Amino acid sequence: MHYDTLQIEQQGKVATVWMNRPELHNAMNETLIAELTAAFKALQLDDSVRVIVLAGRGKSFSAGADLDWMRRAAGYSEAENLADAHHLAAMLKTIYRSKKPVIGRIHGAAMAGGTGLTAVCDIAIATEHARFALTEVRLGLIPATIGPYVADAIGWRQARRYFLSAERIDAATAARIGLVHEVVAAAALDERIASIAAELAQGAPQALSAAKDLLSVLHEASPWDDDLLSDTAGRIASIRVGREAREGLAAFFDKRPPAWQQEQ
Repeated sequence: MHYDTLQIEQQGKVATVWMNRPELHNAMNETLIAELTAAFKALQLDDSVRVIVLAGRGKSFSAGADLDWMRRAAGYSEAENLADAHHLAAMLKTIYRSKKPVIGRIHGAAMAGGTGLTAVCDIAIATEHARFALTEVRLGLIPATIGPYVADAIGWRQARRYFLSAERIDAATAARIGLVHEVVAAAALDERIASIAAELAQGAPQALSAAKDLLSVLHEASPWDDDLLSDTAGRIASIRVGREAREGLAAFFDKRPPAWQQEQ
């Protein structure tokens, strides 16, 4: 598939989706949003891909919204703005709900929508000089479509601060509040991403997808909920009798790699 704003590279079982608007710091417009949605949907169907990395070409991960796009949107009707917002929301949901693990390769500016893209990744690794912010209120806007994902990543209390203050968040603070998982030197970023991707690729493909489904159920759940406990028991009972689990357990006892690792 041809993309105007993306480049997709695959090495082994890992596909990297590069946002490719370096001259604009990978700022998002309607084309980039549509292509990210299409690319992640296509990668869900590609059995040769086990792990997806989301990255940005040039000096930044993503500086947020494209200024020309914002200028045009300012003249939209409410109905046109609603359609535009639904496209952005669909893109964020598609990445967040990917059946395959998604790693964010974060460097440089990851502002506003770029902070949102960071939050929808399962694992986010940032360089020491990465910077984040939810700047919307300073433009008379709110971080609405990205809000559920950012609040989920950093927690309600931190969201109350950063949604309102719009202050810059440095990489160390981003790690402390949970927006990113690790901070590494720029020279070590690709090596660390490759290492984590290799770890993820050791997992059974269907089990990785099922683990993400389990996380969605556990998100607002409580161990005091008997229905939840029954549901989780049913999940493990069901997966144990599956072909993947049988292979994984047989391989463990035979002291050999399971089939999905031998395929790499």
